[in-house]
Parts: sequence; C-alpha cells; structure tokens
Amino acid sequence: MHEIERQRIILSEIADRPVVTVGQLVELTGASEATIRRDINALHQDGKLHKVRGGAEALHPPQLVGIGGRHFAVSEEMNVAQKRAIAKAAVDLCEDGDSIIINGGTTTFQMVDHLASRRMQILTNSFAIAETLVRTSKNTIILPGGAVYREQSLILSPFENDVTRNFYARRMFMSAQGVSPIGIMEGDPLLIQAEQKLINQADELILLLDSSKFERRSSLILCALDRVGMIITDNGIKNSDAKLIGEAGVRLLVVEPDPTEVSEAMGTP
Repeated sequence: MHEIERQRIILSEIADRPVVTVGQLVELTGASEATIRRDINALHQDGKLHKVRGGAEALHPPQLVGIGGRHFAVSEEMNVAQKRAIAKAAVDLCEDGDSIIINGGTTTFQMVDHLASRRMQILTNSFAIAETLVRTSKNTIILPGGAVYREQSLILSPFENDVTRNFYARRMFMSAQGVSPIGIMEGDPLLIQAEQKLINQADELILLLDSSKFERRSSLILCALDRVGMIITDNGIKNSDAKLIGEAGVRLLVVEPDPTEVSEAMGTP
C-alpha cells in the first residue's frame, strides 16, 4: 500500500472517532507499526492530526462516534479489479424474479452495474446501493428503517420490528472484515446485530471476499463458517485458505480479475 493511500486511511479513521491506535491502523492497512508511526509523525508535522501516545486523534475530535470500519470512499478504491470480478460472478448466480438481500459494502456495491438490466426484488441496507439501483435499474428496492451512517453508507437499526423480518430472500450477498476457522468476522457489534437479522431472512448466505480478507482478523464473530453456502473470491487466495473453506463444507468460487485493471490499480504500464 502506498504512503498516500495509508495516510488517507489514517485521516479517514480519525474523522469519526476520538482516538485511533497504532494497532488499529496496522490492522486496517497491513503496514508495520514503524511505518504507521512514521505516517502519524508526518501528518502531525503537516498539521493534519494530533499525535498522541500510542496513536493519533483528529484536530477537532467528533462528538458522536460512528461504527467501526473504513470510510466507504476509502475502501471503494482498494482491490477494485478483484471486487468487480467477484461482484459479476455473484450477479451471474441470480435470475430475474429472485428476491435477494445485498448487505452494504464496497465489494457488494460493485454488483450494481450488473444488476442494471435485471428485474428482482432487492432488500439492501446500503444507502449507496439503493440510490444507484433506483436511478439506473427497474429492480424493486426495499430499505430497512434505521439511522444512516454516512461514513460507511449504511442504514442500521437496533430495533427488531423493522421491514427486515417480513422479507424472504433466496440468497443474501455480503462481505466481511475477515475469515478464520472460527467463523466470519466483523469489526463492530452494531454491524453484527444488523447483519444477523438479515442472514436469518435468507435461504443461502454467499460471501464476497477479495483474497486480502483472509489475512485479516477481528475479535467479533458474526457466524460460523458452516452457515455460509458459498464464498466467491479472487485468484490471489492461498492454498491453505482454500483448504480451510473446503474442510468447512463451503463451496468456493475463484474468479480471475481483469489483468488490465489490476495493472492500472498497481500503477504499472
């Protein structure tokens, strides 16, 4: 990850929480502690944040703290070619007339282009997905009630009596923060609460994960691996991770991103 991208992630993280630790930034970026500390020092010297013991804080810390996770705009720029190939494979599984759930995320957001010509009933908690599909497609779009979390472009509700419980789906498509032998991982309790409600309304759960997600861990478990019907990922997945999925009895679909898009994302000719 380039220095500019790392520093953009750091600034995005401190935009909606009082303090971000070095450890949290290491997990988000995959960089070393020494690299993160250098980035924090540079941003502090540039007057873009305050350096504090063990981390950093915004120049004007927010009064309200949002949910955990990267800003949508930051995540959207990462592993784009892989996400596009995964999303296309996900839409190829659907048929006109299906009822599906699409959980918010930058990988699932890539499904919208391929859904433009479809005719389905779609429940989504993603403000970005709903807005785009309403504008570009003739699918029926259903939104759950709740508060809009602008940074992640999500609509989340802590209440049980919302429209979610009345919607049945053939499949639910979602991404996650990480995968381990223990199960599917997420980074925020409110996300887990909302996603568990959605999972219960679908016959089959399909995970859309670029291969970098297999390297990430979190302290919160959304569900066990055996609740997942299929995982769609890119050809960067390691053999050990593919073996883990197979041993859990989960179907694995590996897609190959457009090499031109991969090269452009890496800045190579």
